[in-house]
Amino acid sequence: MQLTPFFTYYANLTTSLEVGAGPFGNRLIVEVDGGEFEGPELRGKIRPAAGADWLTLTEKFGHLDVRVTFETSDSALIFVEYTGKLELTDSVLRSLQGDGGTEFGDQYFFTSPRMQTGHPDYEWVNNIVCLARGKIQPGRVDYEVFRVEN
Repeated sequence: MQLTPFFTYYANLTTSLEVGAGPFGNRLIVEVDGGEFEGPELRGKIRPAAGADWLTLTEKFGHLDVRVTFETSDSALIFVEYTGKLELTDSVLRSLQGDGGTEFGDQYFFTSPRMQTGHPDYEWVNNIVCLARGKIQPGRVDYEVFRVEN
């Protein structure tokens, strides 16, 4: 197995909507308001107002449940969804409040993006496995996405 760099992206985040404490933790909805992605095979923008993270916070981790819409530079739409884990370190909590940022590897922050499209030029994304690592900056989140290959 090999992890090959696939693309990077950032997503702009809006203020979170607090749903409140539930049976699995404190539920927040963090809306995604645009962003961009770029790599050798994929590049474009994240559609504004077409995505969010339905985040559940427990004592030490954020449990991500994200859906966004990518629009490639040639206007193809790709639905992207992923789950993952974000370790709630002191620096992460400060970053979420708009105070400073983190770097890749500063905390446990990994996701498993899955893509779907009906566009014939990009159908190949329907059948690949990806892993990503993230970092947080004020008002945004950044990812490095890797393609899993033989």
